[in-house]
Amino acid sequence: MYIRHFSFNLFQENSYVIWKTAEQGCIVIDPGFCKQSESDAFFGLLKDNGLTPKAVLLTHGHMDHIYGVRELSERYGIPVYMHSEERKVMEADSKRTAQIGIKGPDISFTSTDVADNDTVNAAGMELKVITTPGHSPGSVCYLLEDEGVMFTGDTLFAGTIGRTDLMFGDYDDEIRSIMEKLIWLDPSIEIFPGHGPSSSIGRERTGNPFLEPWGEAEEETDPENLEPVSIIH
Repeated sequence: MYIRHFSFNLFQENSYVIWKTAEQGCIVIDPGFCKQSESDAFFGLLKDNGLTPKAVLLTHGHMDHIYGVRELSERYGIPVYMHSEERKVMEADSKRTAQIGIKGPDISFTSTDVADNDTVNAAGMELKVITTPGHSPGSVCYLLEDEGVMFTGDTLFAGTIGRTDLMFGDYDDEIRSIMEKLIWLDPSIEIFPGHGPSSSIGRERTGNPFLEPWGEAEEETDPENLEPVSIIH
């Protein structure tokens, strides 16, 4: 499996393109491309690798993660998966950005709702939906169990957690989501967050300062010795 990562827009948001073979197509996670140069880089990758997107997956609805959604969904006629709670987040974000003079994304796209433990099947891959409210009420993570890879959006980062001081954020929900649903997963699972570098569940379990009360180290596989997924930079 291949994972291609971009850092897009003013907020350095991580957008991901993942695929197994060109024939099967690809999945796009949180397409945040905004400027023409970012759009050119994104679509250039698709062209260079002979990739056709089969689905867009959104971890949440904040503007930096959705700038490219409308263009992708219209150009390829593909489904957009998102938790239903994120529609109000997008609408609130749109009003706020208009008030402060920032150009926001076009949110007039349709989406397919996802819920906890749903699976999304596209491009020859099956991703499990894990709802993780906190950063936003409908935040979700997408787990590729057979590859040992999870896309955590703005819920869990390398060495930190998602901020909860934005509209609809809730710190207690954030901690509860991480501790009840994420941190006790297989420590070898690599996490690819919405901002910043990748990490692993094992590394965050024992080294994330925001999770220290629960960070008793168990005997586990050293994440440094794990075989990584192929990542194209």
